[in-house]
Amino acid sequence: MTLDLLSALAAFAFVSSITPGPNNLMLMASGANFGFRRTIPHMLGVGLGFVFMVMLVGAGLIQIFDAYPLSHTVLKVASVAYLLFLAWKIATAAPVHDGQGQGTPMTFLQAAAFQWVNPKAWTMALTAVTVYTPDTTLWGIGVVALVFGAINLPAVSSWTVLGQQMARVLTNPARLTAFNWTMAALLIASLYPVVFP
Repeated sequence: MTLDLLSALAAFAFVSSITPGPNNLMLMASGANFGFRRTIPHMLGVGLGFVFMVMLVGAGLIQIFDAYPLSHTVLKVASVAYLLFLAWKIATAAPVHDGQGQGTPMTFLQAAAFQWVNPKAWTMALTAVTVYTPDTTLWGIGVVALVFGAINLPAVSSWTVLGQQMARVLTNPARLTAFNWTMAALLIASLYPVVFP
């Protein structure tokens, strides 16, 4: 991989990882509701789950979509339905009491599995593999996945920190409820490019 291609990949990884999307909005909500420490498994699930996704997409999963276009539609419907469910969970999250919410933050495995129904993650993975992978060898795909892993985890973690800092303002139940409903609405709004391409 040339230095120019590596720089372009790093820039794409940073911009696509730091901008709002389902993962970042859920991490911000989790940081506000459960704090940074309790959200670590969620952050690791996002970062490592996405690296695994890039590896599998690069190793040939993209060919399934080409061979069976209906599979793409099925994935899109499942993604939208699951994101609507998550938006409802965020909107109705219980208030935090002494750092311990009545709900539970997303686990590592849940966050890793979520990458497979996250439309933004699919867009990022497909773009990374088709545009920035110099060749389709396991080494080339691995480099792309590692670059994303090194950049994605710190980027998404910043959203958890933002949510945790916002928790200082969200000390009253009415403000926390308003925040959670706003995050849920933004999560639903992030579906617009998927539903209306």
